[in-house]
Amino acid sequence: MTGPAVCILYTQDADLARRVKAFLRVLAEVRQVADGDRIAAVLQQTSPAVMLLDLRAKDARDLLDQTQQEWPDVVLIALGTPRSEPLREAEQAGIYAAEDLQLDRRRLQALVSRAFDHLRLQQEVRDLRESTALVPAPEPVGRLDLLPERPTSGMPMMRFPRVFRRFENVERLLDSIVEGVADAASVTRVGIFSKIRQGDRYRLRAGLRCLPETADIEFGERDPLVRWFELHAHLIYRGHLAETADQAQRNLMRRALDTFGAEVIVPLHARGRIIGWLFVGHRLTGQRFAFQDLENLMMLAEHVSTVLENALLNEEITLQKKLAETLLKSMPPGIVAVDENATIRWFNPTAEQILGLSAADVLNTPAESVGGRLAGMLRDTLDSHSHLPAQRWVDQNTHRAILVETRRLADQRDALGAVAVIHDLTAQENVREKQDLVDRAAFWADLAASMSHEIRNPLVAIKTFAQLLPERFEDSDFRKEFNEIVVQEIDRLDQIMCQINNFAHPPELVMKQIDVRASVRKALDVAREKFAVNGAPVDFDLPHELPSVLGDEKALTEAFAHLVANAAEATHGQDKPRITLAAKLLREGKSPSGVVVTVHDNGHGIDPDLKDKIFSPFCTTKARGMGLGLPIVKRTVFDHNGRVDIDSTPHGTSVSVLLPASNGAE
Repeated sequence: MTGPAVCILYTQDADLARRVKAFLRVLAEVRQVADGDRIAAVLQQTSPAVMLLDLRAKDARDLLDQTQQEWPDVVLIALGTPRSEPLREAEQAGIYAAEDLQLDRRRLQALVSRAFDHLRLQQEVRDLRESTALVPAPEPVGRLDLLPERPTSGMPMMRFPRVFRRFENVERLLDSIVEGVADAASVTRVGIFSKIRQGDRYRLRAGLRCLPETADIEFGERDPLVRWFELHAHLIYRGHLAETADQAQRNLMRRALDTFGAEVIVPLHARGRIIGWLFVGHRLTGQRFAFQDLENLMMLAEHVSTVLENALLNEEITLQKKLAETLLKSMPPGIVAVDENATIRWFNPTAEQILGLSAADVLNTPAESVGGRLAGMLRDTLDSHSHLPAQRWVDQNTHRAILVETRRLADQRDALGAVAVIHDLTAQENVREKQDLVDRAAFWADLAASMSHEIRNPLVAIKTFAQLLPERFEDSDFRKEFNEIVVQEIDRLDQIMCQINNFAHPPELVMKQIDVRASVRKALDVAREKFAVNGAPVDFDLPHELPSVLGDEKALTEAFAHLVANAAEATHGQDKPRITLAAKLLREGKSPSGVVVTVHDNGHGIDPDLKDKIFSPFCTTKARGMGLGLPIVKRTVFDHNGRVDIDSTPHGTSVSVLLPASNGAE
């Protein structure tokens, strides 16, 4: 287990820094240093390392000589302008390599890769020398039991819990923790590395007298240091490094201590995982840490872990709450939420605008504060275990047209309250009314054109016979034919006017729970009687487990009769005409959600040019007819909160009517 490869780049050229970081991303962590005075501190943290030195940077030549003398473990690579004096001097200085500043990606990666191999070889040699040079420590002069016992530092640690007070955010809490640790442990330097959320990298979250470069260091989940803490779960102390038999682990621990400028690093655990670590520098007295001090630091780290975990959880909850509140406040619909006692707990700004009420006036008051009708829906929702239908009305306070949907809020089996979602339909209603005016004008224009066509034929016949009547009045056969034709054409005119009147002024619907199968069966009799449908065989497929629907049986029967009449008209002339009336249950989960009634025929299908117009008034292929059947069907189904779908091919047509199940159905 070894530490991550680190490459130090000294340059003030931002473009060069970006290029080198991009080129070496897969090989090493590149740390840029722009201030020459900080080179020594950075090398203290990271040595041994590979260092790239931009010879154009300030004092680069002096830093090259200084690094060679003071940091022989550092592998130096100089970058300069080709054939320049600084680059020639660097080549003669005996460093690892001197290269052109403009070297490409592959050449730079190969050069740095070889430098790391060289660095590892140097490290292995040093490790071998250290292992052969280890000898037992000499016995100290004098008897240990005669030395004065140094007082333990347990009592100062007891002051530390005083810093665990409530803060508004994690950052302030961590700042307080490091100050408390420094005071309790009497140390010169304290820092905390942690991650705030799952998936974050470990960063310095708070520190006291830390090295400036420490703030730029990050560790991933699988970094060797993090994995070492997960595996060993104990602190790292510089005074114990010589006791570590494994050379790779010793190097890793020494590298970590040097990186933070620390004497002790203590892992922070929470729920079986590493959430960070705490590091401390030398004691203020300059003395070594005793066993009791290390024990106290471990106990202190347990306190820090608990507080940090709670703080992180609290911040996560606070963030989620803030996001939820922001979402609810910015949602276009109005939101009114009540608890299980129907007391208003949430009232977003949109609800204030729609209902003309202030949140300050209605929060923590009974639901009736927002109006009796809305309060009634909320209370009914609290008492109900199923979804109630949405309701529309005009608010008496703001005179806005609104649509209100309510839902019961429950956590598993416990009821938490109810919420009302309020949609402002005022603008839509205004647009719809304007469209209605346009449609009405178009309707009457089409009606006038259709009426002129339909009425002209009977009037022409009546006029013709009336003109011939004076000449052929004595002809009894003519008078008889005149009487029959005039009466027939007048009846036709009356029928046209009745159809138009019925379409323009439909009867008021009487809604109640009905069995849709009864309407389907009656529709066939109505079609035969009213529309003279005969001849085509009709098959029924009406299962018994259909739920009830909320509707007007007479209106639905007439709508289905129009569909049967159209199906019979479509099968006219077929060798084996066939009409099928079928119904099917729809489910939402385990509950019935609706019924689909389908009228299918094996006729010649609908002309593609007419498919998009068949629901428009006066669209018909019949020689005699107003084309009001399908518009009546569509309006009736719409009034029942349903939908009409048509699927037509040259081999037949299926018209499906979807009707929602009644809430009172079992």
